[in-house]
Amino acid sequence: MCGIVGYYGNKDAVPILLDGLKRLEYRGYDSAGISVMGSTGIESVKKAGKVKELDRLVDDSVINGSIGMGHTRWATHGEPNDKNAHPHFDDTGKISLIHNGIIENYSSIKSYLEKKGRTFKSDTDTETLVQLISDIYYEDGLSFEQAVTVALSRVVGTYGIVAFCFDEPDKLVAARHGSPLVLGIGKNEYFIASDASPIVDHTRNVVYLDEGEMVTITQDGHEIRTIKDDTIINKAITEIDFTIEEIEKGEYPHHMLKEIHEQVHTITDTMRGRIDPDDGMAHLGGIQEHMDRIQKAHRIYITACGTSWHAGLMGKYLLEEYAGIPVHVEYASEFRYRDPIVDSRTVIIAISQSGETADTFAAIKKAKANGALTVGICNVVGSSIARETDCGIYTHAGPEIGVASTKAFTAQVTVLFLLSLCFGRKNGISAIIGQKFANALLNIGDQVQDVLNSSEDILEVAKLTVEADNYLYLGRGMNFPVALEGALKLKEISYIHAEGYPAAEMKHGPIEANDKKMPVVFLAPHDKTYEKILSNIQEVKARKGVVITVTDKRTKDLAALSDYMIDVPSSHPKVFPILASIALQLLAYHLAVLRDCDVDQPRNLAKSVTVE
Repeated sequence: MCGIVGYYGNKDAVPILLDGLKRLEYRGYDSAGISVMGSTGIESVKKAGKVKELDRLVDDSVINGSIGMGHTRWATHGEPNDKNAHPHFDDTGKISLIHNGIIENYSSIKSYLEKKGRTFKSDTDTETLVQLISDIYYEDGLSFEQAVTVALSRVVGTYGIVAFCFDEPDKLVAARHGSPLVLGIGKNEYFIASDASPIVDHTRNVVYLDEGEMVTITQDGHEIRTIKDDTIINKAITEIDFTIEEIEKGEYPHHMLKEIHEQVHTITDTMRGRIDPDDGMAHLGGIQEHMDRIQKAHRIYITACGTSWHAGLMGKYLLEEYAGIPVHVEYASEFRYRDPIVDSRTVIIAISQSGETADTFAAIKKAKANGALTVGICNVVGSSIARETDCGIYTHAGPEIGVASTKAFTAQVTVLFLLSLCFGRKNGISAIIGQKFANALLNIGDQVQDVLNSSEDILEVAKLTVEADNYLYLGRGMNFPVALEGALKLKEISYIHAEGYPAAEMKHGPIEANDKKMPVVFLAPHDKTYEKILSNIQEVKARKGVVITVTDKRTKDLAALSDYMIDVPSSHPKVFPILASIALQLLAYHLAVLRDCDVDQPRNLAKSVTVE
């Protein structure tokens, strides 16, 4: 991991590569580097730290060429330093390679190559792959792309790679297995990237490589083949569906704040054309052909990671209440390694913002192998999960650049709302209940704006609690996942330790940590859980705890017990969790800014997790 960009054409590759790497910074990384095919050899510059550090080195170097590649690395094997930064080279210095993913059997390959006299300069698994390619290329007399193919057949793991060789200087090779790659096709030029963001400035025409595919680019054009059996594949060209403006910050200081504010539109965009308020019904064309099988399923699993798992947990509450369907929610990283009951009567709903999450993708493949129907919920058209699942529903959140998910999360929850409404009406909930739910969803835009308008009030709460090193978030029912998500947002971007708990479970451990130094955030809607939440707040206040309440109705009791209050408007109990989530996003954002944290690129995190 984490970001790949490549160029083949007639222009100077260096500025294109550097601009591409800057577009990929949102994915999270710790070092960066570029290589270009020079007239006398491969020229390379790499550096630990941000792309701006690399940019300075490039300015001081004489490096140019019309074929090149660049990489931002998120450390897996080896520390984040200069020697472990990509690109990596073979012993001859004539082959250069960049790599996203993990080579699991690198240790045995490395030992084999060391016995043959190969010298390694880094601690990475990636260098093992480039040395293996070199060993095959120079010993077996194959073409460069053939040597790459043979090497890839001998490695175990995941990869998205780009490579070139000075002995065949007019050739660029890229391949993928478990880590995404996109081929951009311009006029007499090509672009390779791990996602479309570095490409959209140059061309809107792209081809998404599928699992086990390799592309070779030469002066004659491009050719895509399968790695396993060397079969030529003719793939359709598709068009990038977003603009360059959508991936820039505009007037906002951070991508995350921009994306929080975009939820006024992204939630309603995700619902547009999918709800009929007159009959209280949701219509989801992406799963229509499989609706009968879904309704007859004996069991449904929702599988996801991180923020998407929290969305899935909210979906469980909704689907079980409205549709009467039992739902299991599984971390994809756990699901793929155990033996859940999965067969042809099982439906797997996989949720992923990027559509490339490695564990979620592996869970889908496992489920399909056992005969299950797979349904994808993701934000990226043409992504691996979108292509691998049997059917699915796109969210319409648009590109999300901030590493901490905001608008993608609420869009995922919105899709799950639509699913529960669709299944619920088909399974017997009344039109009146459906109409109330549908209309509450359709009217959410103005309420989201009201929450955003309270940002300054939330900032004041953040200012008064910014010195805290621990936070506790508590909620009941559907607001328990909101508590989990609120705590995760705070941890991700402010580095404050935070935990989310069911409010009633506070007595089974977290209450021990209650004191005046730890704010406790209570999700306190005025619904059937209100009296119980009030009792939980009293338990915290009895121990001199600091209480922040997020509520849709201020009562005297609640005001008397709260140190700080955050108001959200809500006309329906199922809408409150979405609005409360946005309020907690703002709280986390303000706390992170006040603590001078890198909001868009928090340390140690990557946007698209394409390794286990």
